[in-house]
Amino acid sequence: MRYSSKWTKYRLYFKRPAGTSRGTLHFKDSWFIQLKNSATDSYYGIGECGMLRGLSYDDRPDYEEMLDHLCLALNLGKPLPDLTDFPSIRFGLEMALLDLQNQGRKILFEGDFTQGKKGIPINGLIWMGSKEDMLCQIEEKIKMEYRCIKIKIGALNFEDEISVIQHIRKHFSSKEITIRLDANGAFEKNEALEKLNRLAEFEIHSIEQPIRAGLNESLAQLSIDSPIPIALDESLIPLQTLAQKSALLHFIRPQYIILKPSFLGGIEGTEQWIRIAEELKIHWWITSALESNIGLNAIAQWTGTHNVSLEQGLGTGQLYENNIPSPLKIKGGQLWSKNNDIWHEHLFA
Repeated sequence: MRYSSKWTKYRLYFKRPAGTSRGTLHFKDSWFIQLKNSATDSYYGIGECGMLRGLSYDDRPDYEEMLDHLCLALNLGKPLPDLTDFPSIRFGLEMALLDLQNQGRKILFEGDFTQGKKGIPINGLIWMGSKEDMLCQIEEKIKMEYRCIKIKIGALNFEDEISVIQHIRKHFSSKEITIRLDANGAFEKNEALEKLNRLAEFEIHSIEQPIRAGLNESLAQLSIDSPIPIALDESLIPLQTLAQKSALLHFIRPQYIILKPSFLGGIEGTEQWIRIAEELKIHWWITSALESNIGLNAIAQWTGTHNVSLEQGLGTGQLYENNIPSPLKIKGGQLWSKNNDIWHEHLFA
């Protein structure tokens, strides 16, 4: 089938600098694929290619060149280029096609979430900053009725990070507030277990990627020895084939995996991870990866089809000062979709 297609680049600006162990983010670029059926001009579908500099598998110089090749093939009705090495573009195209099939309504998956009948439980994300700033963020999340807080660690002095976590536990038990940690691979492998033993005093739910991706033998041993359940995140990103995914999970056997569709080849690629994980009794949750509300909407609607009970990582839509207005709202520590008619897409006209 022939389509009328084009792509647009858009820069999203953070309301406040977002600190990670790999540095501080002030903005994030996204690329949007816009598709129309060549037989009609009445509506179009939009998909977001949420590549993240310095982290995505497809962060490469020919990224926009591949978008050019893809749109040309779509416009000419020719076979599409091989997108195996471009997981975020695969997801953007998948999203745009689903939106087009549903007449551009931004309803990719019908269900209780899209109808506003059910919310998705989410964690509140605490970005790295000064100790005082992190404590302020935590207080804000608790006032917003979050019951699960995810704290990025690895950039501050470890004792300062301990004191931040200790502050929460002085006021809230693990039954009242669940604490997840995300180290983004910041711990050295020879010190990781000692730090995990210290952190375990505070009844931590899980820790994402305590040591860097690629150290598979050490990660496998930590998954056995750690008093805190291990979750893999960055370790999943380079693996694009079913065989690679299966080999990793069979070898490391983590307690959790974190699934980011923009990094893992979209819904189809992420579903592969879910099937393997469930066979191995590995738990999982789905996380957005700093997409705009376009990408977040698609991920949330798909997440809603899984009837999840664990808190998901979908609360990034409010981070930006120039996000695309949407019906996505956060209330009571849950993500809701309210009044799907309020989408505004002047950026793509």
